[in-house]
Amino acid sequence: MSLKRRAVESIALAGLLVMMSAIAVATDMVVVEATPVATEAKTDLATNGTAGVVVPLNQVETSALMDIGAVTANVEQTQTTLVAAAEGEEAVPTEAPVSEEELAWQNRLMADVQEFLYVRAAGDENAEIVGKLYKGDVAEIVEYGDTWTHVVSGNVDGYVMNSYCVFGVDAMNYATATFDTEAEILTNGLRIRRCASTEGAVIAAVSTGMSLTVDTEAEVVDGWVAVNYAGATGYVSAEYVATELALGEAITIEEERAELARIEEEKAAAAAAQVQSSGTVQNEAVAATVDDVTLLAALIQCEAGNEPYEGQLAVGAVVMNRVKSGRYPNSIYEVIYQSGQFPPARSGSVANKIANGVKASCVQAAQEAINGMDNTGGAMSFRRASSGHAGVVIGNHVFY
Repeated sequence: MSLKRRAVESIALAGLLVMMSAIAVATDMVVVEATPVATEAKTDLATNGTAGVVVPLNQVETSALMDIGAVTANVEQTQTTLVAAAEGEEAVPTEAPVSEEELAWQNRLMADVQEFLYVRAAGDENAEIVGKLYKGDVAEIVEYGDTWTHVVSGNVDGYVMNSYCVFGVDAMNYATATFDTEAEILTNGLRIRRCASTEGAVIAAVSTGMSLTVDTEAEVVDGWVAVNYAGATGYVSAEYVATELALGEAITIEEERAELARIEEEKAAAAAAQVQSSGTVQNEAVAATVDDVTLLAALIQCEAGNEPYEGQLAVGAVVMNRVKSGRYPNSIYEVIYQSGQFPPARSGSVANKIANGVKASCVQAAQEAINGMDNTGGAMSFRRASSGHAGVVIGNHVFY
């Protein structure tokens, strides 16, 4: 046998022995069988005069093992690769790569903040703000820096301060611990069952594109995904859903402004729809004196003197709805001066308006309200529309 062949066999066998002694704790039995091969080691592996032979654990196929029938070793299932070096060097195992999920997160970061993190045009606190990375948004790393990192997320391209971020696997763990996982439905008519079985009772059937929150505390059953539906836990076939963390993307300043404008438009449209849907109804008139009309008109001026006529009429209608309700006093005077109800009456503002003369529009609104006109849908209370209280919005007030 040639010296070259003996050298190759000796190195390969040494590598195998190092591998067997280095892996001491076993989880699964792996049988490594020697398989003769016809290839020769090449001497051109030398670099700068140092020869080396690479022997992967899952590919121990060399003639150096021809005389070994079978080797049974207790090995931990990893993707470790052993490099047998030339004489005088140690064989160094390299660790297996991380999981696919961890690999996917290697180049990502998230903002660890209560609300949002500014994204700036440059790595400088005084640089222009180009976007916001809200809590729950994820960004791809373009270039990592010591203090600032260049990121891209959605339509935002800029820099974030490292001290407010978590990176890589830490970001993945933060996302998993903090945010929900969602299951997107991939087929129409997918059944949600009470238990993880095709025999389980059907709670509901859902359609393509719908997303359900995964119940991460429920029992894990192979082939099924536990989801929250209508306050209860149900199961869907894992074959027909795609699960992922419910994360977002950064938003540009322009996109945020456009979104805020859209929300305001929707609020205005909803308010207009409420006013239109309430309509104006003619109820039964209430007998009243001139003093009653003047008193009600003065209250209307105090509460809605700068509102459009519909707003003035609405305040008068609230008073008259109380008079008719049976839940409040049955006279205009007693309703207006009831303790804790209308601040202008208690403060003396109503009396001052009466003494100085009341606006004609308020007198008209008072008279129409006494005659039974109601544009509030029967409301008996009102407050500023900015309060967000549900009800019929007329002018700057919401009536309920």
